Amino acid sequence: MDFVKPAEVLQSMVDAGETKARMNRVQMLIRGFLAGAILAFATTLAYTAVSQTSVGLAGALIFPAGFVIIILLGLELVTGSFAMIPLAVMKRRVTLMDMLRNYFWVIAGHILGCLFYVLLYELTLTKMGTDMSSPLVQTLIQTSEAKTLGYQHLGGAGIVLVIIKAILCNWMVTLGAVMAMTSTSTLGKIVAMWLPITIFFAQGFEHAVVNMFVIPAGMMLGADVSLADWWLWNQIPVLLGNFIGGALFTGLGLYAAHRWGSPIPAASKLATIHGGRSGLANAESASKLGTRS
Repeated sequence: MDFVKPAEVLQSMVDAGETKARMNRVQMLIRGFLAGAILAFATTLAYTAVSQTSVGLAGALIFPAGFVIIILLGLELVTGSFAMIPLAVMKRRVTLMDMLRNYFWVIAGHILGCLFYVLLYELTLTKMGTDMSSPLVQTLIQTSEAKTLGYQHLGGAGIVLVIIKAILCNWMVTLGAVMAMTSTSTLGKIVAMWLPITIFFAQGFEHAVVNMFVIPAGMMLGADVSLADWWLWNQIPVLLGNFIGGALFTGLGLYAAHRWGSPIPAASKLATIHGGRSGLANAESASKLGTRS
């Protein structure tokens, strides 16, 4: 059986959070760069599928390929870390500053990776800037404006809306990262990851790293979006919502489900009655004898 029990998955989440927070800056930057570029690849693949089929769900079914590559290669996706590193902080395995350091360098890597892919992809899409006829040009422009100006037109309600969509997004994205830990086989990991990522992408929720590609891509193609529009009406609130969704609903939620309020094992109860470590040792011995008999 390649299935991993939930309690063991939870421990793996804490261990992964500690490992991620203790990496050096160069590792974080490079892994973040590669993950950002790969997720951008997956985004344009999804848009291409929608353009070719006129079926929105086609993009959602294909998009998880990028996420799978990132997880299987052990790269850094900050949205996945939003569920794991806070658990390591809560368990005092790493500090709050370790967590913030990871987020800073990985996000910096994502931005660089996404912008690098933007440059290469748009040179390809427009045939070195000579042909703007591809339908994906308008897709990127319209998406960039919808993800910024669309919320701006709603004012304060727009900020609330984008945060809610970001929370819903990363609840699923972090579940994708966690589901990869529920299997010890490569195929099992792929299938488990694919499900929640498809759910998020199909419903148009807000993912910070995807937006680090989509919005500047639209801007470079002529979208009426400024740098301030990008960060104030999307990137900052989406990062906040993604963190809340990952840390609260996946990280803390799974911890509460499998650790808080758990019944005391029978051996521990008996040890408490007898008192001290010697009581626990006697209880464990009795348990072993009973099993053998």
